[in-house]
Amino acid sequence: MNVKLNFRNESNDVDNSQVLIFGSNAEASNDETAVAWKVIRNCGQGCRHPFVYSSDVEVNMIDPYANHTRRMHIEPGQEFKALMTSSGTQLEFADNNDAPNQYTIANQLQDGSITVQIWRSGSVYAAKSGVLPAQKVSFEFKPTIFIGVASQVVEGEVVDSAVVSSINTEISLLGLASADIVMRGGGGGANSVPFTFTLENIVAA
Repeated sequence: MNVKLNFRNESNDVDNSQVLIFGSNAEASNDETAVAWKVIRNCGQGCRHPFVYSSDVEVNMIDPYANHTRRMHIEPGQEFKALMTSSGTQLEFADNNDAPNQYTIANQLQDGSITVQIWRSGSVYAAKSGVLPAQKVSFEFKPTIFIGVASQVVEGEVVDSAVVSSINTEISLLGLASADIVMRGGGGGANSVPFTFTLENIVAA
């Protein structure tokens, strides 16, 4: 089910701050970092930015030759494989795996590492690079997002680990049909206070 979200800037921000939204892979190793799923820019005071958290997930890969496969729908509990075919590299459905909540991708190429990208609502939600031949990568997501103010972040690219560690607002979307995410705080000089993000106008699924 899709969750309709509406970011609202009710803050006293005077720096035209960027707002970063990202997910978290429960199966990530310690050396993996988050991907900037949504970056909200130039959303002035009193303005809003609607977006959707879709339950539909897609996967693609970037092969060792910098080719991007088409995006394909993937269900929790499914495994896809990267392999060489008569037409070149492809990403194909392999089988159902033993972990019903995980999306798994196996590199079955003879040579070269691949990058796996997971897409949600038309944007890259998670990624893993350097997946070597005979290796697998798994993704598992809770229905939560992280949100905070950041700078010099680019949508679809890996976020610096220092930026990720500075953002500690986690919002659960479990059981929601729609909600507003309201940013408050900010300001300049001695009157500046930390930014906060809270859910309002919640509609249950």
